[in-house]
Amino acid sequence: MLAIINYGAGNLRSVQKACEYIGETAVITDNPNEILKADRVILPGVGSFGSCMSAIRKAGLVGCIHEVIDNGTPFLGICLGLQLLFEASEEDPGESGLGIFKGKCVKIPPADGIKIPHIGWNSITFPNPSPLFRGIDEGSFVYFVHSYYMNPEDKSIITAVCDYSKELPVALSRENVHATQFHPEKSGKVGLNILKNFIAIGGDK
Repeated sequence: MLAIINYGAGNLRSVQKACEYIGETAVITDNPNEILKADRVILPGVGSFGSCMSAIRKAGLVGCIHEVIDNGTPFLGICLGLQLLFEASEEDPGESGLGIFKGKCVKIPPADGIKIPHIGWNSITFPNPSPLFRGIDEGSFVYFVHSYYMNPEDKSIITAVCDYSKELPVALSRENVHATQFHPEKSGKVGLNILKNFIAIGGDK
């Protein structure tokens, strides 16, 4: 069973439907015991860094998320769910993130012809290997909606980048933790294959 962490994010049902489409049982839940028993866990996210962290704290899920990751359960962050894994974001100065990774999220820099937020399809390439992208072609297109991007201290965790104003890191992997800035659940066949790859990671608990 796959648990989708429910803290009021707007893309919960679309993530669930995508997982169900590829044959995975996916439950939307804010119950820490249910989350901890899951074979795999997804942290979605839509909205602002500060409001989402506040909602996660209010739901009492910070410790649960850390325990899931410490237990080695395959974990996937999506969009803001990636950004929340860092210590902070320029979007909400002074607001602490989950601190799974050192670094912070920063605003996409302005450039001629570039609109912020970055909304729509863009191609990605893979500077470092990740099980999420097995069988995914370089240059595949995925769907984005974001104004901020991760700036990790450890660049070796970056597994996908795209060109938008500059080269932006848009996916990461380290041990059992994986995350994408783009929305696999909205990225057509490529996105479904990325979700299939996530489901294939690790064994059942």
